[in-house]
Amino acid sequence: MERYMDCYNSFARVYDELMDNIPYREWADYILGLLKEYGIENGLVAELGCGTGNITELLSDAGYDMIGIDNSEDMLEVANEKKQLHGNDSILYLLQDMEEFELFGTVNAIICVCDSINYVTDKAGITEVFRLANNYLEAGSIFICDFKTRHYFRDVVGESVIAEDRDDISFIWDNYYDEEQDINELALSLFVREYDNTPVEGEDTGTLYRKYQEYHYQIGLDIEEMKKCVEESGMELVAMYDAFTHEPATHDSERVYVIARETKQSNKFYC
Repeated sequence: MERYMDCYNSFARVYDELMDNIPYREWADYILGLLKEYGIENGLVAELGCGTGNITELLSDAGYDMIGIDNSEDMLEVANEKKQLHGNDSILYLLQDMEEFELFGTVNAIICVCDSINYVTDKAGITEVFRLANNYLEAGSIFICDFKTRHYFRDVVGESVIAEDRDDISFIWDNYYDEEQDINELALSLFVREYDNTPVEGEDTGTLYRKYQEYHYQIGLDIEEMKKCVEESGMELVAMYDAFTHEPATHDSERVYVIARETKQSNKFYC
């Protein structure tokens, strides 16, 4: 039986299992290094596109009070389960879209990593994310954001198929890059092992694999386009690094980290 899912909804239940090859600890250490480099030693940090809370939890463990924001109720349900399991009271999760997020006041820093901002599939929307970040940051504080580049989508994974067969779950990632729209379409087919509670004598215990399909769309950008989004938002662009280094990003970078600083704007607002 085949089922179709909205992006990151039912997929949330198997997300962490599929992403078990991601070095979240190393990624969090890099982010922590950037926060400390720019003087954010403690305090309140918001994460946009927090998903199941892997980075959120690690930054909380490092002593920051965290606000995790995501627009997937199912991903946040998993994140809250982790929070309760670990007895972590320093995390607040909010169900919001990053293009429209609202906070009760300012925060010491904002992050948006794991290429979450690529899911905002137009440059005006990305500019709005930076504008909102500028609004909710303490004076002189920073927004740390990473994005996958057009080069990555077009030249590295474009027209590629990735498949993996595991005991309880198998998957096929099918990438297609639309150069006219600058959108990478990822068709994900999941085969999840399920159990029928009616065993048949002499046979398997009714085990079956159910197929799910899900589609992801991410925008491809180069460093000049991202630079323009930052500048048009009113923020100050501080640096663009090739991911997990302090080397300047180039057109050959596959993932780029953006450091943008809050600037005083007369039209700031608070909700």
